[in-house]
Amino acid sequence: MAQNKYDLGFARFVRDNVDGGDRMNMCMQCGVCSGSCPLGDQMAHGPRKLFMMVRAGMKDEVLKSNSWQSCVSCYNCVVRCPRQVPVKYILQGLGALAIREGYSEASNSDNSAFGKAFWATASKSGRTDERAVTVRYFYGLGGIGSLFSKGMANMSIAMGLIKAKRMPIFAMPDKVKGTADLKAIMVKAQEIQARHGGAGE
Repeated sequence: MAQNKYDLGFARFVRDNVDGGDRMNMCMQCGVCSGSCPLGDQMAHGPRKLFMMVRAGMKDEVLKSNSWQSCVSCYNCVVRCPRQVPVKYILQGLGALAIREGYSEASNSDNSAFGKAFWATASKSGRTDERAVTVRYFYGLGGIGSLFSKGMANMSIAMGLIKAKRMPIFAMPDKVKGTADLKAIMVKAQEIQARHGGAGE
């Protein structure tokens, strides 16, 4: 007997465990969110379709989708939704769920690598440094080989940043004052995230 590929309890789980999921039942499938998304054409499934898939119990397809990774947090979908569904928050929550569930498409994506590189830099100094973020990002995509190949492929961009004085070559990275206080805030934030079932980095 073929195994049922639909998880009929998935919509209920999303409602109870994903931030904003309790509002998903207000979605009337009008498509305003997908039509308002500047990267909707880059998503495997727009928010409207993704919500329909959640309702249908298509757990694997939802958690493998790149929709949340393509979200740029512009909040067009949230502002324009006629039923006040927090679309962006639900997408973010589904992404956190995908990582917790071990879907490699989520944890090994380009977006995930960039997010980790950005977080590693910002959480230590309170500021981002293009050099540090770029090196960590490219290395995270595939080690030293990726760092070299992508660094060479993006050399013209780097030279443009240097010429525009947006990326110094030898200067030390900037730091905010009171980095000890910053670290204490980060530790507390991670404790709160862990208590609420956050996705980690």
